[in-house]
Amino acid sequence: MECLDPVLGAGDLAAERLEQANINPQTGLATDYLNHFNEVMMLLEMLPAMPDCAEDVLAWEPLDYEGHFENSTFKDKKLAILAYHAAPAFLRETLEARVADINELVAQIQSQLREAPEPALVAMEVADFATHQIKPLISTASGVIHGHVEPEAEQPEGDAAQAEIDALFA
Repeated sequence: MECLDPVLGAGDLAAERLEQANINPQTGLATDYLNHFNEVMMLLEMLPAMPDCAEDVLAWEPLDYEGHFENSTFKDKKLAILAYHAAPAFLRETLEARVADINELVAQIQSQLREAPEPALVAMEVADFATHQIKPLISTASGVIHGHVEPEAEQPEGDAAQAEIDALFA
């Protein structure tokens, strides 16, 4: 019987079971998901030496967490998806936000490659951009998977915001 509300640390999602499957037991997230992004990152970094990699970069498509595991050869893919649903919402949302950033930047690069008369003409620029913009986002996503998330600074609203502004000028 499938658990409707999976809970990390219990049943199939027991810490030992998650660890055996290479799923972080504290977060319920697996770094295997990052392989999808590391693949395109590797292709982007290879572009200057191998401009024909542009075809593979152009063929790369975004995949959400579940889609990645559904299409992967990951041994415990059903467990990875179950654990993802049990992961704290703020971790899933933070990971999804970083993934959206990565996907957006890759789409920009894909447009740049499509518009270039020859991929070799933009290969160095693209590789440099990927190294400095996309690679750090992949590292940040890895941090999220491992539970290293900086809490957002709370933004006061309404009367609290006005009180803070008034205090600055007092």
